[in-house]
Amino acid sequence: MRGLRRWLLLVCLWPLGVLSASEILLTGQRASPGVEQFVQALRERRPADKVHFVPVSELARPSRLNPAVRLILLDSSSLEWRLSETAGPPALAMRISRVQAEKRLGKLRPAYLSLLWSDPPLDRQLRLTRYLLPEARRVGVLYAEHSHFLLEDLRRAAKPMGLEIVAAAWPDLRDNRPLQTLLQNSDVLLGLDDPQLFNAKTAKNLLLSSYGQQIALIGPTAGFVRAGALASTLSNQEDWLAVLDRLLDQPPGRWPRALYPEHFSVVGNQQVARALGIDAIDTEGAALALAEGERRP
Repeated sequence: MRGLRRWLLLVCLWPLGVLSASEILLTGQRASPGVEQFVQALRERRPADKVHFVPVSELARPSRLNPAVRLILLDSSSLEWRLSETAGPPALAMRISRVQAEKRLGKLRPAYLSLLWSDPPLDRQLRLTRYLLPEARRVGVLYAEHSHFLLEDLRRAAKPMGLEIVAAAWPDLRDNRPLQTLLQNSDVLLGLDDPQLFNAKTAKNLLLSSYGQQIALIGPTAGFVRAGALASTLSNQEDWLAVLDRLLDQPPGRWPRALYPEHFSVVGNQQVARALGIDAIDTEGAALALAEGERRP
């Protein structure tokens, strides 16, 4: 009799376990090996949920989707699809930088969209600059049409650190004078994640010009560090999976409108450090020091 009651209790509770599972739909332009790896990693983190990827070209309009689905947008194509209609499930938009959002959205921040920033936080990059180059005071920053809005945030973050932002517009990349003038008036160059300025075509000029004057470049991405920048902060796939895991445990109504990942690492170019006469970069120590600074009130 006792065994029968236990069996009946399990039968009654079983539907509750089913109801607690969620459908997590990831979408993007196509299923590349990197996307498949990311989906599988999220699936392993959330075995109770139905986690799957569908190319955006195979999806119905946003308003036709189940409103209870947890929607994750992996690229600009899926973001454009979700922006096509107001109706539809809330979405977590990944792999978008603040500059890209400014260019596409301006001041618009739809209530159904949570933006998970791909570019490193400005204050974190500034604290990395101060950590690696404690004598530097004047931080040179190049900006273009869609990254100009970041200067206010930069100056606000730099002030309590005793840093001065020296900004210069670079509207014509064929004219090197703004870059040269900025380097002459700066102790270090901080790269913004603005693809108009920092890209494969401009990398050689930026790096040769800065190191020609013995000026270090911080950021903007890990790719630039591999090419010859001194260092940057970054959040990898595991860091983003941890963010998604936490957010997906919450109802969409509690998702933030915008978010940087809490966890990150530091990447450094030791060869560049030696060329600039800087001590070897302890990337783990730097990351711990920066994280500690973020935890302080």
